Amino acid sequence: MKKTIIITGGSGKFAKSFKKFSKKYKILFPSKYELNILSPRSISKYLNKTKPNYLIHNAALSRPMSLHEKDISQSIKKNIIGTCNVVMECARLNLKIIYFSSNYVYEGTQGNYKESSPVKPPNNYAWSKLGGECSVQMYKNSLILRVCMTEKPFIHKKAYANVKLNFMFQEDAAKLVLKIIDKKGIINLGGPSQTIYNFAKKYNKKAHVLHITTKQEVDFLSQHKGNITFEITPQHLTIYAPDCYDKLGTYAQMNPPIRDRSHYD
Repeated sequence: MKKTIIITGGSGKFAKSFKKFSKKYKILFPSKYELNILSPRSISKYLNKTKPNYLIHNAALSRPMSLHEKDISQSIKKNIIGTCNVVMECARLNLKIIYFSSNYVYEGTQGNYKESSPVKPPNNYAWSKLGGECSVQMYKNSLILRVCMTEKPFIHKKAYANVKLNFMFQEDAAKLVLKIIDKKGIINLGGPSQTIYNFAKKYNKKAHVLHITTKQEVDFLSQHKGNITFEITPQHLTIYAPDCYDKLGTYAQMNPPIRDRSHYD
């Protein structure tokens, strides 16, 4: 007999990635009207009716990121309180919950983070996902996945050449989740470390690269004029280190940093 999996946020793109695995599992994709994470009564009613073996909690407020700064009430309700409601109902039934968190809970300045690495969310979205994690960690029959994933094909028209991430596609993440569904604790889930530009180049015919600052980057990208465009900020074209620090002081401090004259020339 097939085991039953419930996936909250069932109308989203990622949830649909699980449909191809329906031969092995009975997978249910309730709408927010069938299972409202803001209503404990709604959650309880649906779980009592369907009697699942697993619940993958994917429902969340994500985009636009600016909304988490402008309207924190929605972020708190959907990503923190909603998760708390789901966890409490899972605990009542001793139901395994797999919670989709985010790699954004890490500061993101060093890379190669382990599950035991300190967390330092850089924005309100990340804080809301970490807030949801807190309730999940209190319930031992749980698995937290700190995921770095994106849609396929890569949907963005621009990509950073000096920022590395561990992107993986949603359909690949779905496949891995079902392999580790019985594990507990926290697992970082992502692909190999590479610049966003390299990831975009591999899967997109065209890409626009942001914030080029070095001669080596210009030389490299110039070899791919057919499908790559790039831009350089005015300050990297007009000033150079260390002279800029003598003239401007801390006003010249930025990220990416101002390069020396060899890149300016």
